[in-house]
Amino acid sequence: QLTMSLNSSTILNEENTQGAKRNTECLESLLQTPAFQDNPLQQLQLASQEVLEKAKKSGRSKCPRCNSSRMFYCYTCFVPVETVPTKEIPTVKLPLKIDIIKHPNETDGKSTAVHAKLLAPDDVTIYKYPCIPEYEEKRHEIALIFPGPNSVSVKDIAFHLQKYTKKGVCASDDNCSREPLLKQAKIEPEEKHPKEGISSSRSEGTGLKKIIFIDSTWNQTNKIITDERLQGLLQIELKTRKTCFWRHQKGKPDTYLSTIEAIYYFLVDYHQEILKESYKGQYDNLLFFFSFMYTLIKDAKCCAGKE
Repeated sequence: QLTMSLNSSTILNEENTQGAKRNTECLESLLQTPAFQDNPLQQLQLASQEVLEKAKKSGRSKCPRCNSSRMFYCYTCFVPVETVPTKEIPTVKLPLKIDIIKHPNETDGKSTAVHAKLLAPDDVTIYKYPCIPEYEEKRHEIALIFPGPNSVSVKDIAFHLQKYTKKGVCASDDNCSREPLLKQAKIEPEEKHPKEGISSSRSEGTGLKKIIFIDSTWNQTNKIITDERLQGLLQIELKTRKTCFWRHQKGKPDTYLSTIEAIYYFLVDYHQEILKESYKGQYDNLLFFFSFMYTLIKDAKCCAGKE
């Protein structure tokens, strides 16, 4: 699993060829990867992508805030461009708050983290490292998605976070060992979102309120993950999904996901394993832009006559 955007400085290692020949070879080689042999994105329940189809035909457009020329959305202002009306972009309501910590050298235009902010604006915050919050006082209700020797699976969150709750909240109360505060935690009532229905009466089950993701290449990860402000947080690893990301880093397992994939798959698992609710596509629209771009690259290969 990957909790960060697996962005490499180039899509793949290319020889020194130029022009159309290089682009065709790049796409041909890229699309031979396992991610393009089997497309799990086909089963997603997505809002109509007609607005993106129209924007693709019109070409690049201006960002309404900074006036930069962009395709589909501005990756610095986190807003759709002028040819993509905000009202035609789906909105997803999440059961948890999400912080994304972005490496300062990560290329904005290659990151999928912005997709989360565009599609779940009320629940997602993006920070550029080293400007990140202090998490120590809230570590009993926060987890970090990152693979490592101490990482646990989603289904084990409740058991492991209970230890953090006892230390952080109940350390001075002997009675806490009898009835952990964890079991009494309830999610605050929420108003049902008009587009994405999220149950408002369920028990939270873990005390978990926020998830942290790191948006970085693997080579840049160490600086962030070793930051003292992230030490002591429960770490969670996703191991069962395979990436469809077209910038997958060479030599890394295909279970290392891009940032938006990691967010999506974590929420699906959380919904089923922790909330114990049937998953009916509630978070599928988080992949609204991702799936469209995936298809664009596949179609580019087809148009190049390589099918």
